[in-house]
Amino acid sequence: MTSDNVGTITMIGSGSASATPDIMRVAISVDTRADTVAAAYARAGERADAVIQSLRGDGVQGRDISTSGLTVRADTVWTDGNREKLVGYSAGTSLTVTLRDIAGPDGEAKSGQDGGPAAIIAHAVAAGGDDVRLGGLTLTVADEESLMVRARDEAWDHAVSKAEQYVSRAGRKLGPVVEITENISGPTPAPRVAFAAAAKSGGAPAMPVELGESEMSTSIRVTWQLA
Repeated sequence: MTSDNVGTITMIGSGSASATPDIMRVAISVDTRADTVAAAYARAGERADAVIQSLRGDGVQGRDISTSGLTVRADTVWTDGNREKLVGYSAGTSLTVTLRDIAGPDGEAKSGQDGGPAAIIAHAVAAGGDDVRLGGLTLTVADEESLMVRARDEAWDHAVSKAEQYVSRAGRKLGPVVEITENISGPTPAPRVAFAAAAKSGGAPAMPVELGESEMSTSIRVTWQLA
């Protein structure tokens, strides 16, 4: 506090907001092997097309299916004489698939009967056969900005509440805000059970998908002048 009875107070407030994810991004790849480059490349194209047609048949739009990789390579092994031996060729392609509107009214993943993500993925894997690989998935919320608005409001209220408590004990009042800085974190997964019923695909059950919750958080540093 300065000699003219004017001082400042600085507080850090934190806030977070969470929601059930409504977008899933899945990495699907095809990896084939054959005796010639042409055969491996053709087989990869056929398998990838089967996966894409399956996805489109399940309502996935073309804009949500993108090719993210394409490879052709020679397959070799080391012989007893410490020499490389050509044993064939491999060809592959990778797809990034975005599944939207994946949550039902109850906040859980849609079931197979509702065209849920578990069924869509299972159908694509079945269509591509043994050459298909899944490279993992990510869950997120389409309207992240709405989550941030809620998180910011909570962080502000937190900072103000602490500042008012201290200035009240000091017999002072909050004056104008001098400075505000923000530190955003997220989105991050938060544990929450949300089990999706397994869907049938070719007689085999689809792997269950749990949506959980996606959380965004922020912290702010606010400095007020004391009245």
